[in-house]
Amino acid sequence: MSDNEEEMMEEFEPEQDDMEEEDQDVPKLEGEKFECDLSAYTLFHEGSTGAPCLSFDILRDELGENRDCETPVSCYFVAGTQAARTHVNNIILMKMSNLKKISEGGDDDDDDDEDDDDDDEDSEPVISSAMLKHDGCVNRIRSTMVNNVSIAASWSELGVVHIWDLSRMLGAVNDNSQQQVMEEVPIFSFKGHRTEGFAVDWAPIMPGTLATGDCDKNIHIWKPSEGASWSVDSRPYTAHQASVEDIQWSPNEPHVFASCSVDKSIRIWDCRANPSKACMISVADAHESDVNVIHWNRNEPFIVSGGDDGKVQVWDLRQIQNSNAVAVLKHHEAPVTTVEWHPADASVLATGGEDHQILQWDLAVERDTDGQNQEEESDVPDQLLFIHKGQHEVKELHWHPQVPGLIISTAHSGFNIFKTISC
Repeated sequence: MSDNEEEMMEEFEPEQDDMEEEDQDVPKLEGEKFECDLSAYTLFHEGSTGAPCLSFDILRDELGENRDCETPVSCYFVAGTQAARTHVNNIILMKMSNLKKISEGGDDDDDDDEDDDDDDEDSEPVISSAMLKHDGCVNRIRSTMVNNVSIAASWSELGVVHIWDLSRMLGAVNDNSQQQVMEEVPIFSFKGHRTEGFAVDWAPIMPGTLATGDCDKNIHIWKPSEGASWSVDSRPYTAHQASVEDIQWSPNEPHVFASCSVDKSIRIWDCRANPSKACMISVADAHESDVNVIHWNRNEPFIVSGGDDGKVQVWDLRQIQNSNAVAVLKHHEAPVTTVEWHPADASVLATGGEDHQILQWDLAVERDTDGQNQEEESDVPDQLLFIHKGQHEVKELHWHPQVPGLIISTAHSGFNIFKTISC
């Protein structure tokens, strides 16, 4: 086992505590002090995997829908590392179980110490992990289910997109393997991109269909073929004028997807058309600079975008050709790197960025101007529900699709798993 593998096998160890400054090695802005009020959280855990995992995806499981935090939570996710070039990179699949909600109040001083120790041991999270080698850093990773098999697509910094069958890794973590290094090869790889990229998304209503975009402005559409194989159209979609940063398939229209780019635009495509004519809608100058991320609302015809200008903007697809956002959310102080709608509540979303914070928003909240000077504006937007801090340069967040309100996020400083009292 290499030195890097030994480092990576340091177990992901979530902790639950009061995060007071003297007890935590939490990255902070200069002069800033963090104190976490756990009364604002239903559940909170944190940890790291050694080398930073700056992209991950939550796997759907068979543990049931609409699970709450009253009983211990279990979840699965797959992540990819971005280690130094002299180190080995990996894909890691983790199962986290026995994640308990934050208890109210403390134990009485006269409680038996031995019983307390037993309770503490029983309350510890249980972590199982499996990992496999990956050529190059994992720029981004996304998972899906095809024929009841969990698979993942990984964008390598070497300019190759790989497809992985996660079945053996899932079997290992379900057997409570604490740490296991596995030998696996991709079931399919595509080397047709001329450079590396970050944009990748699986079509939710066309199982196995994939879109990938690179830093040379090209987008390729993949369609599943016989066996564990894919047919990738060699004709790229090329309407963007610079790097394609993110791609999102429509949750309702099977052949429609959206993309965003360093060229400041957001584009809507219909992949049934010839690639040269597939761009149906183009929103030029959607942001003042690079558009980094987009996400398609699963319940309403909205897309949210985040850019280097620090803005979060909401676009109504019924009016998007007017090139005017229906909402502009300003509170981030640095580039926005991740945005995602709540999977069930159409008005709620979460955003994160290089300003080291995750924000929860509710667009349904309206300002109450009765008896107030309408010229006065608060520093805090009315739609802002919650500010979560403590991670250094937030890169990705995802709402758990089966545990309402639960967010998993990753940053240079590691992972957070939390549910706030706001959602």
